[in-house]
Amino acid sequence: MTATSTQTRSVVVEREFAHPPERIWRALTQPHLIAEWLMKNDFVPVVRHRFDLTADWGSVACRLLELEPNRTLAYSWDAMGLESVVTWTLTPSAAGTHLRMEQTGFRADQEQAYQGAKYGWRQFLAKLEQVLARID
Repeated sequence: MTATSTQTRSVVVEREFAHPPERIWRALTQPHLIAEWLMKNDFVPVVRHRFDLTADWGSVACRLLELEPNRTLAYSWDAMGLESVVTWTLTPSAAGTHLRMEQTGFRADQEQAYQGAKYGWRQFLAKLEQVLARID
């Protein structure tokens, strides 16, 4: 196997939010809030819990891999041949919170999925910002 066939790419989106990590954590882990900015879901904040994210175009099979309240959240993201991992990292900052989302595992032959994720996550984070603005 050549090195190029095993290399994968990541999509990274980083944002500064003028909200404390606890508020962002709620939006990342409470099902009714996740539904408002990402997709409908049956998320439960328990490591190894399997859950689905569903949208008009289909669904994403997920499994919670890591959970450190107000700091780190990671889950597998399997959809349409893409097997990846989404990791959220929350870091307190002077403005409030630095949020980093990284989705890893895009193979070279998954250019459409990669470009779609780059576009999609920017849209999702814009919606997340709106949700954060109105929850206390």
